[in-house]
Amino acid sequence: MRTMVATDRQHQEEIQFRLILAATYPFFLAAATLNRFRPAREPARPGLAPARRSVFGEARAMAVQAIPFAFMG
Repeated sequence: MRTMVATDRQHQEEIQFRLILAATYPFFLAAATLNRFRPAREPARPGLAPARRSVFGEARAMAVQAIPFAFMG
């Protein structure tokens, strides 16, 4: 029975995480898009292509990085 309770709780937390991700993703997408218009902070490395994610990947990474703070406390 204990495993069932832990599994249910984990499932509920996963659902909460996905809902928060869906709700906040548009804000992080806007922030990632705006970041693309700012000048680069790092100087270009000669001979190497800059390693960059897509705007959508960057927005998701920003959201996944920030959302765990909602579960702290």
